Formats: sequence, structure tokens, C-alpha cells
Amino acid sequence: MSSVKIRFLFALVLIVPLMSLVEQPASNFEPVPAPGKLNWLTLKQVQDSARINPKPILIDLYTSWCGWCKVMDKKTYSDKNVIEYLHKNFYVVKLDAETKTELNWYGRTYRFNPNYRANDFAVYLTNGNLSFPTTIVIPAGNVPPQAIPGYLEPKDFELIAKYFGEDKFGKVAFNVYQQTFKPSW
Repeated sequence: MSSVKIRFLFALVLIVPLMSLVEQPASNFEPVPAPGKLNWLTLKQVQDSARINPKPILIDLYTSWCGWCKVMDKKTYSDKNVIEYLHKNFYVVKLDAETKTELNWYGRTYRFNPNYRANDFAVYLTNGNLSFPTTIVIPAGNVPPQAIPGYLEPKDFELIAKYFGEDKFGKVAFNVYQQTFKPSW
């Protein structure tokens, strides 16, 4: 009788998590990326996906008037190595810092802040040091956002993406990682 109970519990352990995935709305899953393009997700998609499969989140914080933001889109976020690495290792979000739309992030609502002329979520992500473009990385786990301001060429982006994507943040000092880093792009 106890072997039947063990088999039943084992089956439950396997089936229940799978059932919870089936019950999730399709919008919670990452859409299949188009070839040669980054698959930018919404904040809700990232939150839902990160609960199932934790990995770092990369947010491209931009504005519509920012020239360097457009250059970063054209050169960095269109680079095949960047696209491939980000799809494999990160959840990616493109966020207009000046959006007047209310944003929800893990139970908190952020609104447009006229004093900063930006959404309070952008203020939070950058600790009030707004500049554009800014690459925000939120490592997996309960870690504060890491803001990297300025335009990054693919070769510079590789170092930062791999530092976080290889889970070195918080374990290896960035300057030590940088000294031993071997670029491959």
C-alpha cells in the first residue's frame, strides 16, 4: 500500500507543475522571437515568465527624442550576437522612460512624475539618475536594479551582458571579471 502512495505522490509532483503551466494564459509565455530581431517583452510578461524560469532582466530605458537610443537600437540591439545572447540568457524589455501609462511591477504601481518628466519606474530603476539610453539589469533573485548609463557598442555590451548572464554579478568584482574577460563577438 505504501508503494502506491509513493507512486501517487511522485505523479502529483510531476503533473501538478505541468498543469499550472497549461492553465496559464498564452500571454505569460515568451513569444517565439522573429529571426534577426529582439523579442521585447512587456513588464507583465517578464514578471509571469520569471516566476516560472528565473533569469536576469534587461531593460532598455529610452526616450523618443534620444538620438543615442536610436543608434543603440540600430547597431547594438540589431547585432546578431547580442540578439542571440539576450534571447538565451535574459528577459528583455524596451521601456520609454517618459511613458504616462501606469506601470505595475511586482504589486507596486508607478505613475508619470512631472518633477522628473519621467515615469517613477524609470526614476526607481536609475535611482533618480536619469540619462538615456540606460541599460538596466535586474539580476535573478531579490537584487536591486543595476543601471548602466550611455550608449554601448556591441563589443562593450558583450562584457556587461556576459557579466550578468554568466551570473558573475555579486560573486566576482567587475574589474576582476573585466581583466580576465575574453570577448568572442
